Amino acid sequence: MKPLSAPPNRVEQVRDAILEEITTGRLPAGERVIQEQIAQALGVSRQPVQQALLLLRDQGVLREAGGRGLIVAPLEADQVQHMYELRAVIEGLAARRAAEVAAERAAKQGPAVIEAGRKAVASGALPRMVAADRRFHEFLYELSGNPLVAPAMSAHWTYSERVMAEVLTRDETPRDIWDQHAAVLDAIAAGDAGRAEALARSHITQAATFMTARLRALAQAAP
Repeated sequence: MKPLSAPPNRVEQVRDAILEEITTGRLPAGERVIQEQIAQALGVSRQPVQQALLLLRDQGVLREAGGRGLIVAPLEADQVQHMYELRAVIEGLAARRAAEVAAERAAKQGPAVIEAGRKAVASGALPRMVAADRRFHEFLYELSGNPLVAPAMSAHWTYSERVMAEVLTRDETPRDIWDQHAAVLDAIAAGDAGRAEALARSHITQAATFMTARLRALAQAAP
C-alpha cells in the first residue's frame, strides 16, 4: 500500500471551500477552476486541491472541458429530476425502516432537529438552511438502522446542496418544508411505517417539482 499523501480532513476542507464558492455564485457555471489559484487562496499545497477537484468532478459539480481542464458544471433540470427520483425511493425506504426500528428515538430527538431547521429558515442564512436540511435527512438515515443508506445518498448530497443554494438564493424557501419534515418524523415516532414512507416520498417529489421548475425558469431567463 502507498502511504496516504494528504489528511482526509484537509481534502474535505478544500472541497467544502470550493463548493461554497460555487454555491454562492462566486464560481459560476462554465467558470474554469484553476488548481494553482485555489491552492494559493487557501494557503495549502496543490495535492489536496487536486484531490478535492477530482471528488467534485466525480460528484458532477465539475466537468472536463477539453484543453480547458475542469469547469463548473451547469445545473441541468433533467439530471436534478433523475436524482430526486432516486432519493424518493431510498428515503421512502429509510423512513419506513425508521418507523419500524427507531420510533422512540425519533420521538425523543426529532423535535430538536425540527426546531433547528425552523430557526435556520428564520435566520435567512443560506448555509444554515442548507445544513439544517441535510441534517434532517441524515437523521432519517440514522434512524433507519440501515448502514448502506447514508453512503448511497452521500454521492448525491453535494449536487443536492448546490441545487438548493442555486434556487434559494433567487427564491423563497417553500413555506411548508419543515412542516413536511415534522410530519415525516411524527409518522416515524408513531411507528406508522406506511405513512412515514408515503410522506417521505411525497416530500422528495414535491421538492423535485419545486427545484426543477425554478431551474427551468432560470435557464429560460438567462441571456
